[in-house]
Parts: sequence; C-alpha cells; structure tokens
Amino acid sequence: FLPFVRALPFLAVAVLIVTASAALGGTWLLSRSGHAALAAVGLYVTVEGIYILQSLSPLERLADCLAAAALLGASALLFRPLLRGGEGREIVDGLVFLAGALAAAVEDLELLGFSPARALLCLLALLTAYDRGPAGGAAFGLGLGLTAELCGSRLPLTAALGLAGLAAGSRQGRNRAGAALAFLLAAGAAALAEGSPLPLLPEAAAGTALFLAVPGRFVAGKRVRPAIPPREREADAPAPWRQRLDRAAAALRDLYDSIGRSAPPAADENPAIVFDRSAEKVCRGCALCELCWQRDYTGTFNAMNDATPYLLERGRALAKDFPDYFTGRCVHLQDLLSAINGELSAFLLRRQYRRQLEEARRSARGQYAQLSELLTATAAGLEASAPAMAAEAPCRVGAALRPKEGETVCGDTVASFRTDRGLWCLLLADGMGSGEPARKESALICRLLQQFLEAGVAPEAALKTLNSAMSLRGADSGVFTTVDLCVYDPGAREAAFYKCGAAPSYLKRGGVVRRVTGASLPVGLQGPPPDVTRAPLAPGGFAVMVSDGVADPAGDEWLLDLLAGWTGDDPQDLAGLILAESVRRERLRDDCGVQVLYCPEMEAREV
Repeated sequence: FLPFVRALPFLAVAVLIVTASAALGGTWLLSRSGHAALAAVGLYVTVEGIYILQSLSPLERLADCLAAAALLGASALLFRPLLRGGEGREIVDGLVFLAGALAAAVEDLELLGFSPARALLCLLALLTAYDRGPAGGAAFGLGLGLTAELCGSRLPLTAALGLAGLAAGSRQGRNRAGAALAFLLAAGAAALAEGSPLPLLPEAAAGTALFLAVPGRFVAGKRVRPAIPPREREADAPAPWRQRLDRAAAALRDLYDSIGRSAPPAADENPAIVFDRSAEKVCRGCALCELCWQRDYTGTFNAMNDATPYLLERGRALAKDFPDYFTGRCVHLQDLLSAINGELSAFLLRRQYRRQLEEARRSARGQYAQLSELLTATAAGLEASAPAMAAEAPCRVGAALRPKEGETVCGDTVASFRTDRGLWCLLLADGMGSGEPARKESALICRLLQQFLEAGVAPEAALKTLNSAMSLRGADSGVFTTVDLCVYDPGAREAAFYKCGAAPSYLKRGGVVRRVTGASLPVGLQGPPPDVTRAPLAPGGFAVMVSDGVADPAGDEWLLDLLAGWTGDDPQDLAGLILAESVRRERLRDDCGVQVLYCPEMEAREV
C-alpha cells in the first residue's frame, strides 16, 4: 500500500536481512532472538537514515523511522517462535501480533463504511485484555491503536483501544459478557471524547460479538489461560511412570515419522541394464561390434527388447528367445547367453532384495506406530500423585562445535540433559559427510535418542532400536551416523560410555587421564551391540567426548598431554581450548565437536 519510493527502503532492508541471515545464521551474532532483532533494527535504521539525511525535512521523517524500527524489532522478537518453534504462550503472542499487524495495514479498507480490520483489532484487544488483565490489556490496546494510526488510520484508535483494553482487563477471569460490555462502553466513551463515536461503534460491536462467539476452551483453556502456578502444576503432574510412557510413545512416534520421511525407494532397474553389461563383457572385443551396435543398432535393440519378457518370465536366457537374424549373425552367442544369464540372476536378486527391504520398512513403521498408540492409550488410563523431584546434581557441561573448512554448518551435533532418575546424559553424533545433510542426520539421531532416554528406556535398548530403524531408513542411500553416549550416575559416581563407531573419549582427574575406545559400527549399519565401558568418575573429574575431526585416534598424544596438564575447573574453557588446539593442528579437515562433563568437588561443611 506504499508508493514505490517509500517502499524501496523496506525492500532494500529485506534483501539485507536475508543476506545477513544466510551469511551469519548459526553464529553467535544471531544465536539469540535479541541479537537478531537488534541486527534487523540496525539494518533498517542504516538504510532509512540515508533517505532521512538526504530529505528536505529530516526531522519530520525521523518519528516515522523510529516507529518503524520499533515495530520491526518487535516483529523479529515475536515472529521468531512461529518460525523456530516455541512454548505455547510465545506462539499465541506471535499469532496475535501477526494478526494485529496485518489488520493495522489494511485498517482503512471499508465495506459500506464498515472496516473488517478494525473489528479484528477490537477482537484481538478484547481477547488479550481478558487474558492478561488491566495492565496487559491497556498496553496491547495502546500498541495496536498507535500502530494503526501510524499506518494512516483516520480514527483515534490509540485512546479508544487503550481505554477499552483497560476496562475489559478489569474483568479478567470473570463473566465474558461483562468484559465485552465494559470494552464496548469504554471504546464508545473514548471515541466520543475525541469526536463522534459512530465510526468506531459498529466495529467494536462486531469485535465483542466475535469474542462472545469464540468457544470457551480457546478463551479460558490452556492456549490463552495464564500459566499454572508451579505448585498447582506439580500437584497435577502425572506420575513418573506415566510420564515415561508418554515420552516413549512420543519417541516411537517420531521414529515412525523419521522412517516415513526418508527418501522414497528407488524405482526398479530397467532390464536393459542386463544387456548393456553383457554386451560390455562380450561384444566390445568382437569383430562384428560395429555392425551390431552401430550400423544395425535398431535391429539389435529390437532383438533384445523382444527377448526381455521371456527372460524375466523364465529366469534365464535361451537362444530361441532371440530372432534368427540375430542368432545367425552372432559369432559369440553362447558366451553372450552365459553373460546375460549371470547379469539376469544378479538383476533378479537385486529386485527381490529391494522388494523385501520395502516390505520390512513398511512392517517396521506399522509396528512403531502400533506400539506408540498402545503406550499412549496405557498412559492415558493411569492416575497417580506426582513424585518429589530429586535434588539437582552439581554437574556442569561445556561444549564447542566448528564446521569443516569451507562449510557454514557443522555436521556434528551435541546434546546434554538430565533424566528423571537423575542420570546425566551427554550425546555427540557425527553425521556421514559434512555440511547441512550431515547436520540433519546427526540432529535427528540425537533428538530420537534423547527422547528414548528421557522416557526411561535403557541405553542399550534405545541404541539397538535406533540402529534397526536407521538401517531401514538409510538402506538405499547407505547413510550412517556415529554416536557417542556418556551416561553419568551421580549416586554411584560411575560413567558409562556407549560407542557406535565413535572416536575415543577421555576420563581425567588431576593429572591422570584414561582413554576409552570402542569398535562397534555406526548407527545405520547392522552390526553387533554398542561397546559399553563403565568407569568411576569421582568429584573433581572430567569426562571428555570428541568427534574424529578433533584428533586422529592414532595420533592423540597431544590431547592426552593437554588434558593431563590442564588445571582449571570450567568445562566450557576446556572444550574451547581443545577445539582451538585441534584447529591449529588438524586444520579443520573435518567437522569438530567437543563436549565436557565436570563433577565439582563437594564443599566441606563446618561441624
């Protein structure tokens, strides 16, 4: 709705924002929503500032520039949960802000004097006031009205929506009809104070009618209702075994989805490959090769094509399957038939394997889906009181990632979390290759394995299930991922390392360093169970996990020396030091990932 000259700065800023996001996305500069919002605002002020300085009246355009910058910053903060995922409250705020922004942009479009956009603004203001109370309702109403007026509204919406939001918010949690009536009266009073109330009253009445028509579960339900206090939430929480069933069901459901999202099975091979490979073996050195495959190519092609149905039906080739003009001319007929039969057997075996594999994939997906539904139904019927939460263990975790030279995304993924049983779990996955494809595979493995472990599934069982599913998922592409899992039990003071094709890990306490290795295959390649190594990890000790890009397993003496000589107690500093030294020595020939778990010394208490 802007003329081209006024729209040009926004188009330029949009191009700059997309460019900055592509170049700096994933770095610390744009890692947080606040950083992204400041970057967007800075780019806009820079571009618009050039136009302001060159204008004849810069002060008149300065207010519009600052208002647009504020709206841009708010958009970057509130739209991020919609794009990146967020909590329920963040999603609601983003959707409300988006609807308000769109409505403010088209507020002046009227049908017979009635503006649907203004009615939507009234509805949003009333919903927010009824949910957030007087202060929230007044603030949101003022913001909506000010945005609409900055966009060119001819009505005094700021005062009307602000006062109406304050009045409706005073009825928070009470009868909805009372809140709607308070909103309508306040909007009319504010408009009357500014002039005639008639232009706004129809839209305010329509907004209140829509508010009353919204089902109660959307107004007073979990989507809009204020957050439940912590004590109430703990009292209503399901028992730990019910939580585990829910989490196990979610993990199996995601595993089912991941197999369904894999690449579609490759189409059956063309039987012509049998003749191509046979001719490559027999005909290339024949004296009649040029005659058969160049001058009379059409006749040779027709002979092979006509014989194909008989070959596939019988499973082997005979001389009678080919026309007389071809068999009478071929001087190596028996050798060609032998080659065709060998290639035909391999072709039929490959077809049979692909069909069996697809059937196994469908069967596995069905089993995962059925088991997920069974666990969900079982969990829904369980009722029990919530357990007391275990005391937080004094462990700290540090991690560092660095992509391969020439790549913008690291193919390694790290994750750390604590289960309901108090176990600390550290994950380090290295996807095959590098860049975005490797990152997607390693992130998928970490997410699924974390869901299984949080659901209470034993690490060995989780890795076996994941390995079987990933083998089916990557059977056609041959994709695999190394997995390094460390599970630390603070009560037993023991760390268990589960390795599937992963690089060595290290245990350090003081100047003593122990190396932990494994020989199992990566996840996605059918093989023996993962290697498990259990070792004590007393307070003051470190557990260090690295990917194979950090140090060559055959030449990690420098890493052993670095760990033995390091005397600090910050796991993040140690992870950064290891990564920096690896970059200096290994030159980023592969993706690098480091994760460190530190168990602090217990403080002595006075007696």
